[in-house]
Amino acid sequence: MTGGRHTPPGRAGRLRLRHSLDVAERGADLLEQKLRILRSEHERLASAAEEAARAWHDLFPEAERWLLRGLLLSGEPALDAAATGLAPAEVTVEWTTSMGVRHPAAASVSVPARPPTAAAPANTALVHAEAAYARAVRAAAEYAAARSAAELVGAEVVSTRHRVRALRRHWIPRLRETLDRADLALEQAEHEDGVRRRWAARSIER
Repeated sequence: MTGGRHTPPGRAGRLRLRHSLDVAERGADLLEQKLRILRSEHERLASAAEEAARAWHDLFPEAERWLLRGLLLSGEPALDAAATGLAPAEVTVEWTTSMGVRHPAAASVSVPARPPTAAAPANTALVHAEAAYARAVRAAAEYAAARSAAELVGAEVVSTRHRVRALRRHWIPRLRETLDRADLALEQAEHEDGVRRRWAARSIER
């Protein structure tokens, strides 16, 4: 953008200021449109994150309860034996872009099946614990993705709002003030030029 400090005098300077003001106003309008869309998207993502958090907070204690029962029945060696030979779960995150903000769209968890060579859990409680933890891990991944998406879009909401305020409260008023001064200066210069021309014409007539 072009401010008044480096604006050339005369009509060229006024045209440059007018162009800068138009660009700033169009930019503010576009940013406000972007801000409305981002706010709506952020509300949706925040709601999804809250729902995912509730699911995770429900599933994790359930898995903990089953694990505690299994440990009370067979002790920690049974847990170690049941976990031996198991492959780790794999998390896959899908990404998307909303109004220029790249954020997670979804997360999926692949829990490998227990291989035939692995020892079976020593009691039914540990079987339930294994299944419950698989559900809890999936819920945790979904919650992490949803929370990250809400935070990233929320940060862009704040950034865009600051940019709109800077334009509306500072830059645009400053350009308008500078343009008003340029209009006044141009009007005075044209008036003075007209007076000089009339004086010159009268001098020639004499």
